[in-house]
Amino acid sequence: MIPDSPPARLALDTIYRRPTRGLPTWCLFLMEHAHIERLAGEPPGSYRQQPERVYLACQHALGACLVDQYIPTNPLTMGDRGFEQAQPGATTGAGTVTLDGLHIDSPEAVVEHLETRVFPSLRQARESFDEDGCTAQIIQQEADRQQLLAPMLKTGHGFVAFPALRYGSYGYEHYFAAYALYPEVMEQDFALQADLALANNRAAARAYAEAGLPPLYRLDHDMAGSRGLLVNVRTLDRLWLPHFARCLQPLLTAGVRLLWHCDGNLMELVPRLLEVGLAGFQGFQYEAGMDYARICRMKTRQGESPLIMAGVSVSSTLPHGSPDQVRRELRWLVECGPPTGLFLGGSSSITPGVPWENIRTLVEGLRHYREHGR
Repeated sequence: MIPDSPPARLALDTIYRRPTRGLPTWCLFLMEHAHIERLAGEPPGSYRQQPERVYLACQHALGACLVDQYIPTNPLTMGDRGFEQAQPGATTGAGTVTLDGLHIDSPEAVVEHLETRVFPSLRQARESFDEDGCTAQIIQQEADRQQLLAPMLKTGHGFVAFPALRYGSYGYEHYFAAYALYPEVMEQDFALQADLALANNRAAARAYAEAGLPPLYRLDHDMAGSRGLLVNVRTLDRLWLPHFARCLQPLLTAGVRLLWHCDGNLMELVPRLLEVGLAGFQGFQYEAGMDYARICRMKTRQGESPLIMAGVSVSSTLPHGSPDQVRRELRWLVECGPPTGLFLGGSSSITPGVPWENIRTLVEGLRHYREHGR
């Protein structure tokens, strides 16, 4: 399943912390169509006409070694001026939120919906969970995507489960009010989510073992803003972290390296995630207070330096900086990064409006470190 190609070997050697000459490039989540087309060597308008073909050509052209989250049509939600969503959601401007016929207009409505709709559904899903079917589905999905993405290495994303904060369903105001007022209900939700996640993750661990999948997986869930965590970290210690830890155990036992995607200022949670057994981090909003150099000096539960997918800032340096600042930030990421296990790219999605000169400088810098290393 794993392609025998220089990009894939460089990525896999980095995951296993083997000696490498160069530093691998993680895929770039470019959102401006003109940049995708220019890198792919395709004419204007070609991305909308054939998004998957042009997106793949772009990733190959910029020298990506590893792809985890494969979302070739995601830039279609963007225009030249940014996000184009027809219907606002619970966290993107919806005036009202209605779920299963229940109007979410208070923290009590959140609790009612959880207890009468969500909890029974979670229990039923756990009772009827098909581990064999889930394992087979993961193996087939990853094999199909690896075949499509070769010679790049496809690593895990989107099939490991864990308890999440439900602000995306209920909206920030009423969900976090319920979180503060009804902690016992919140813990019950995390526990039931973790029960189902544990069954899912046993299947995922089997898929890694049976299919020989590359042992790297990126976990995604935004739990911080620019001022810090969305909830008090001590409540996470009590309500969320024990359930998060137990449902990931099958994957940790199977030797899968789990990375956490960092949005906002997550510094309070970073040591706790390492204590649980996570292997490293991806992302980083340095301008929000994420201390990259300090994180890279931390140790995992196994006593190793963390695996790091670092990137030039997509919210400050790339959109507002100069090409020289892009070069300096790349050099800083390399100099302050861990001694092994470092991938380079962008810190997150690169939204429309980034000057072409900065994109070109980033791609040139990635090629330099890929070819020459530190």
